[in-house]
Amino acid sequence: MHEALRLAIIEQSLQPGARLPEDAIGESFGASRTIAREALGRLAVEGLVELKPNRGAFVANPSLEEGREIFQVRNGLERTVVQTLSGKLSAAHESTLRSHVVKEQQASGRDAVRSMRLAGEFHLQLAAMTGNQLLERYVREVVSRCSLILATYGRPHSSECAVTEHAEIVDALAKGDFATAADVMQRHLEAVADRALPPIRAGVDIRDVLARYASASAGTGLEAEAAAVPVPKAKSGGRGRPRKKG
Repeated sequence: MHEALRLAIIEQSLQPGARLPEDAIGESFGASRTIAREALGRLAVEGLVELKPNRGAFVANPSLEEGREIFQVRNGLERTVVQTLSGKLSAAHESTLRSHVVKEQQASGRDAVRSMRLAGEFHLQLAAMTGNQLLERYVREVVSRCSLILATYGRPHSSECAVTEHAEIVDALAKGDFATAADVMQRHLEAVADRALPPIRAGVDIRDVLARYASASAGTGLEAEAAAVPVPKAKSGGRGRPRKKG
């Protein structure tokens, strides 16, 4: 149940902010509400679900600041992954990764959901190959949360570049070229972050903004037209000013 819910969230079938009723989840999986509650609790620890007192569980809706922090952490973790694997990639692991890249190429441009899932699994496979269970767990969490951020703020994109970069990473790792592997990984993750997060805008002075509209208004004579429009006068009598008693 936990893994199925996680997949539904990272594949964006369950959108950020969606309510997750325990009874409906339990019924869907033929399990009790207690089991559903435990699964939601695990997802909350992973940052994919928010548990709100007296309201229930919801798919997490991360803020932009949280998104930037998560991508920053992911950069550091995945750099450690390629550093650990560089020059130590076994023939079996290399074959597994290359087969996975072929699957990504086949899905690219044809099946957006499958393509997105395969892209995330590539990074999970790399982390698993390090043999460091703690590193694998952390990478798994940040990759899932990055998928959630993409669902919240992301822009449409082509998956062609991502697949090419994955192939380049495998090539560099197989050659023991850590510098290239780290560089490609960084560029790859920066591209993902650029799609997921809008750029930070500097503070705007309201005078600067309105100055453009004021000058445009003056140039088109909008203010003069507005001034020329007659204003209807209030009618006297009826419910107007009370009459004096004489």
